[in-house]
Amino acid sequence: MAPVCLACGVQVADGPVPASCAICADERQFVGVGGHGGQRWSTGAELAADHRTEVVEEEPGLVGLVTRPRLGIGQRALLVRTPAGNLLWDCLGVVDEPTVDTLRELGGVAAIALSHPHFYGACVDWSERFDGAPVFIHEDDARWVQRPSGAYRFWAGDEVEPVPGLRLLRLGGHFPGSSVVLWPDGAGGRGALLSSDTVQVVPDRRFVSVMWSYPNQVPVDAATLDAMAARLDGLHFDRIYGAFPGTVVRSGGKEAVTRSFARYRRHLQG
Repeated sequence: MAPVCLACGVQVADGPVPASCAICADERQFVGVGGHGGQRWSTGAELAADHRTEVVEEEPGLVGLVTRPRLGIGQRALLVRTPAGNLLWDCLGVVDEPTVDTLRELGGVAAIALSHPHFYGACVDWSERFDGAPVFIHEDDARWVQRPSGAYRFWAGDEVEPVPGLRLLRLGGHFPGSSVVLWPDGAGGRGALLSSDTVQVVPDRRFVSVMWSYPNQVPVDAATLDAMAARLDGLHFDRIYGAFPGTVVRSGGKEAVTRSFARYRRHLQG
């Protein structure tokens, strides 16, 4: 049975429990030492016994998935429903059969796209439940894959379409391959950006955040910030869905990005 790190919710290869989680040992995250409880592991079967998935319609065509009680970082996965097939954006660390049945009723999963390594979750298990759905990971982050699978599609460059009509875009920043999804039909046709924490929605919804490390509070450098800003400037969207439940900029998302990047630049320049 493939172990699951309880700190980040990422599943590793079948076999003995590792000494530490490579995802959490990286400087962007942290290993739960001392008061955090230390490195702990579980399995998908154990987690499915006492966790459930909360399924919520975020808007027509978009469904949010959250593990309850909280597992790992506590992120939300999103299912984008399109006539060409459904895209699962980011993955949870546990797969439960009632949720699989619900997603099948909603049209299944044609492809899975992952924003960055912290949200890989149990992506191989999710793929296997949906007939080996391809799992899109940018090649810049390929070394962070923790569980082998033939389902991975390591893509190159700045853009790919995991499902026709949905644009998976590499922005970098948090990780070299950190990505977002542009959903043109979202927000009633005004466009929605599914940003995970490549571009994080913050409590003040007039702004967003971009960080190299969120828990350790390390910002991206000025050159990376400018490259991300240039990439986002050419996109059309009004709404932003962040990584966690309830983190949504419902309107004015493009302006929030422009405003936030200008503020970051001022503070980085001093």
